[in-house]
Amino acid sequence: MTAAFIAGFALGATLIIAIGAQNAFILRQGLKREHVFVLCLICAASDAVLIAAGVAGLGSLISGAPLLITLITAGGAVFLLIYGAMAFRRALHPHAMQATDANRTALWPAVMTVLAFTWLNPHVYLDTVVLLGGLSARYQDAARLSYGAGAVVASFVWFFALGYGARMLAPVFARPRAWQVLDVVIGAIMWLIAARLLAELL
Repeated sequence: MTAAFIAGFALGATLIIAIGAQNAFILRQGLKREHVFVLCLICAASDAVLIAAGVAGLGSLISGAPLLITLITAGGAVFLLIYGAMAFRRALHPHAMQATDANRTALWPAVMTVLAFTWLNPHVYLDTVVLLGGLSARYQDAARLSYGAGAVVASFVWFFALGYGARMLAPVFARPRAWQVLDVVIGAIMWLIAARLLAELL
C-alpha cells in the first residue's frame, strides 16, 4: 500500500465521517434495514465520481464558477429545511416510527432522497472535487491515481460500515422513544447545516 493511497484514504475518511445530512439518512435507513446496499452504493459511487473528477482536474473549474456554487447552496439549503421539518414531524408521532413493513419507504423515494442529499450539498463538491482534487496535484501519474483510489476506498468503507453497522443498534431502537430522539437529532442536523449554507449566501 503506497504512501499516496494512505494519504488519500486518511483525508477521504476525515471528510466523509463528519456527521452530516447524508450520513444521518444512511444511519436511519440502516436502522430500519431498508434498501441499505443500494443507498450505500449510491453514496459511495457518487463520491467516487466526484473524487475522480477532482483528481482529473475539475476542481479548478468548480472553484472558478461561483454562480454554480451559489445555486447548489441555495437548493441544498431549501431541501435540508424541508427534510428537517419532516424529521421533526415524525418525532411528534413516535408510535409511527417503528421499523415495520407498514412504515417502509419505497425504493425510488429513498433513492431520490439520497441523491438529493449527495448532489445538492455544495460541501460535497468542495470536499471531494476541489479539496481532494486540489491536493492530488502534489502527486504525479500513478501516485496521483493511488491517492484518488485511497479516497474512494475510504468512502466505500465508511458508507457500508455505517449502513450495515447501524443494525447493532437495533435493540436500542426497538423503543419508539429512541426513534423520536433520533429524528429530533436528524432534524436539528438538517436545520443547522441549512442555516450554515444560508449564512454562506449572505
